Amino acid sequence: MAALGLDITPHRKRLVESNPSLEERFKKPDDPLGLVFVCAMWLTGFDAPSCSTLYLDKPMRNHTLMQTIARANRVFPGKHSGQIVDYANVFASLEKALSLYGVGRSGHSPVEGNDVLIGELRQAIAEARRFCLSQQVDLARIEGLAAGGMERIAAIADAVNGLISPDGVRNDFLAAQRLVHTLTTALKPDRAAVEFTGIEALLALLAAEIHQQLHPEGPADLSEVMAGISQLLDASITGVAIQERNLPPMDLSRIDFQALAEKFKNSKRKNIDLETLKAQLAARLNRLVQLNPTRTDFLEKFEQLIAAYNAGSLNVEQLFKALLELSASLSSEQQRHIRENLSEEELTLFDIPLKPAPDLTDAERSKVKAVARELLEKVKALLVLNWRAKAASRAQLKLAIEDALDLGLPRAYTPELYQQKCNAIFEHFYVSYPERDASVYAGLGS
Repeated sequence: MAALGLDITPHRKRLVESNPSLEERFKKPDDPLGLVFVCAMWLTGFDAPSCSTLYLDKPMRNHTLMQTIARANRVFPGKHSGQIVDYANVFASLEKALSLYGVGRSGHSPVEGNDVLIGELRQAIAEARRFCLSQQVDLARIEGLAAGGMERIAAIADAVNGLISPDGVRNDFLAAQRLVHTLTTALKPDRAAVEFTGIEALLALLAAEIHQQLHPEGPADLSEVMAGISQLLDASITGVAIQERNLPPMDLSRIDFQALAEKFKNSKRKNIDLETLKAQLAARLNRLVQLNPTRTDFLEKFEQLIAAYNAGSLNVEQLFKALLELSASLSSEQQRHIRENLSEEELTLFDIPLKPAPDLTDAERSKVKAVARELLEKVKALLVLNWRAKAASRAQLKLAIEDALDLGLPRAYTPELYQQKCNAIFEHFYVSYPERDASVYAGLGS
């Protein structure tokens, strides 16, 4: 019997009050129940939107029957429809109840047989196959290869290469795979679902491999997807193991860009190589911008390159070359605080007044650098516990920033520009230092 996956949080208190022995079972508030037996008022009133399958074992009719079957028809993320499994032969009563309560303005019954769902699933699989063929990925050929063999492993890698890029192709494939998964899940626990587990497993495997390439900081969590597939996989169906660890985060400062470009020229799976580089760069860019909001120009350049590639203005080789050039500039940016003799935190307070800034002499620029060092030390001393929620603490911080910039910034800054810089620095502290001893710079060296 399939698990229902009910989230009973709204009813937890009432359940414990009616049966104190359940209190120990509910110590983990987010732990859902897989199967719940209910009767009487709980049968018609138990409202768990995640409930997908309802088993009936007693005769019911009219509004009681309608209220009961409605328990499995709530909207919930990833849920296509609800299943009613009838052990009490209430079909005749169901038709009568639907004629009284269930037919809406369209005049159609809201309850349909599984044959309709099976038809939708067949169509979704056929469309997924057609889409993959349009990208030179033959799912039928992969299914026919020996499980675990080198030829099948290579075919899956080639399929991932064909579906991972550009972004539009990848998104369309993942949408098709999600639809097949949703419909197959909705069909359970009907035995007919076994017919589709092979193709669903293959689509899920391709999607998992794609997601893995797009998460450079660690492997994607595939436990939920693969657990759902394994429940219905026939003994004759086997998959291909997914590597447990993804590529480690890229240290841009140590890349031999020329060697990487030469390797790409000879690569047989350029789309995968491209998406791996894109994912690594995106992760690094997000971190660099988090540390220093003035670096958004790098992120904008990255987004422009991806948009041009998706629009067809750049081919895969041109984009890879442009991303390598961007990588080189990021490598230089990561080391800039060393060249400026500043910590990463100080560099941000140095960059905010300078981007943009009036024309400054070397002496004036050095003065701004001194302001950055002094301001960081002064402001950190003012960051008390829960400072963002205290009006007095925020006002004290604003005043300290204004005083430091008023005394330290060169006279070339106009009053308007001075105020803009004060506001920008306060916003930076508000976002990057949420608590007295916590900041986005935690773990960085001086």
